[in-house]
Amino acid sequence: MTQARALPDNATEWWIYLGVLVLYLLTRWLLAWNQARREGAEHPVRTAFEDEEPQEAGAGVAAVGAFRSYRQLLGFVAAAVVVTLVAALTEGGVRLALMCTLVPVAVVLLAYLDFRRARTHRLGQGRT
Repeated sequence: MTQARALPDNATEWWIYLGVLVLYLLTRWLLAWNQARREGAEHPVRTAFEDEEPQEAGAGVAAVGAFRSYRQLLGFVAAAVVVTLVAALTEGGVRLALMCTLVPVAVVLLAYLDFRRARTHRLGQGRT
């Protein structure tokens, strides 16, 4: 009988999880910096670090679990399906190559979806 693991067994797996988190945060920061630079901010780096996702009131939150929009939910599900299919249907070097290319692309796309959602929400609040 096989038991499911709750936490990684070795340091390599922890580095992989940490790398995914860093890639997501770096992508969000780069997108915020680029947006601030295009908008003509005097200090785009400082503006990018100060860029926070707006807090939403209870009435405006979409009822899709922890996700704020159906695009975020569908993007997460599609990324999870792709990673699961690669992990289940491949092995060896092919699996390693696909995981090293598809996982970073999925993480960057999810960060982009989150950034766009936050930017759209900020622009919508500015008009009212």
